[in-house]
Amino acid sequence: MSSKGKVLVAMSGGVDSSVTAVLLKEQGYEVVGITMKTWDYSTSAPSQSGKEVGCCSLESMNDARAVAMKYDFPHFIVDIREEFGDWVIERFTEEYLAGRTPNPCVLCNTHIKWSALLRRADDLDCDYIATGHYAQVRYEEACDRYVLSRGTDQRKDQSYALWGLPQDHLKRSIFPLGQYEKTTIRAMASDFGMDRVADKPDSYEICFIPDNNYHRFLKERVDGLEEEVDGGPIVTSDGEKVGTHKGYPFYTIGQRRGLDLAMGYPVYVTAIDPDTNTITVGPREDLLQQTLVARQLNLVKYESLAEERPVTAAIRYNDAGAPGLAWQTGEDALSVAFAEPRRAITPGQAVVLYEGDDLLAGGWIHSVGDREKAVSEPAAATA
Repeated sequence: MSSKGKVLVAMSGGVDSSVTAVLLKEQGYEVVGITMKTWDYSTSAPSQSGKEVGCCSLESMNDARAVAMKYDFPHFIVDIREEFGDWVIERFTEEYLAGRTPNPCVLCNTHIKWSALLRRADDLDCDYIATGHYAQVRYEEACDRYVLSRGTDQRKDQSYALWGLPQDHLKRSIFPLGQYEKTTIRAMASDFGMDRVADKPDSYEICFIPDNNYHRFLKERVDGLEEEVDGGPIVTSDGEKVGTHKGYPFYTIGQRRGLDLAMGYPVYVTAIDPDTNTITVGPREDLLQQTLVARQLNLVKYESLAEERPVTAAIRYNDAGAPGLAWQTGEDALSVAFAEPRRAITPGQAVVLYEGDDLLAGGWIHSVGDREKAVSEPAAATA
């Protein structure tokens, strides 16, 4: 066995995971490749390009296997469609029906992919698992915890999508690309002779919605949804009806397009009420909020955030974050107060807290409001 240990590498067939596997082999690890089939493209509408894309396509699986054969390490394909569908897709659908906007990639990483990888790693006697995410992990002796931090390439940093990983998962995770720029990784792929993947474009589509049409997916997923929710009222913040919408699950906070309203000024979706099938709209300034409450927390760098502390808080993927204060108000409740109001803080998305480049904690945004609400609501809920 290699002196550095045995590592199971999640291989999607893309450039990042392919380079990850070869880098680890060159660094002295015993590498085993694995490609996880999460979704069946035969049940989906085609992607916008008309081709099968992402980690579940036959082409991607073949690309991953070709890398493994070229560099002489074993490669397996495992079917986790049942595991994936039971959790991620049901949660994705339920969140939209609750008037929130979910982030399925975070859900998948936290609840499906890492658990599935670790189970297979144990079956194959692997010490570690590795992925091609642009993030970094280290053991911090001072706090006796494994700390996740941003990748060096700030434009590609993926730490936001990994905030939900618990300590026992971080302990066994390796992110070899965290210290590199994306351009360097593509150059490495060429140097390694992986011309087929070196210039492969990044995939930004959700694997189970390759055409990016959430409306179609929800209509097909929930029988009678369109008939049940079509025709609800669009109102202003003072309750005046100004139009009719096509169903509350098909709208998101901050949306401007597709409202078909002649208000004389731009308006945006500012609130969604699933109980009354009502969409509230208003001017851009109505989207500005300064506080939020998050639940379903995962504390990464410290065991507790009971004391109010300065943070940089990101409220969506690719958000650079903004300064504010954060503090726990209960075992599973966290308040964030931003220094300046932020636009379109959206329930269902995650808020991720950073201290410099280190990820402190994350949680699902539960509600937004004024500072008093942020302080009192969780305390009441957890009393």
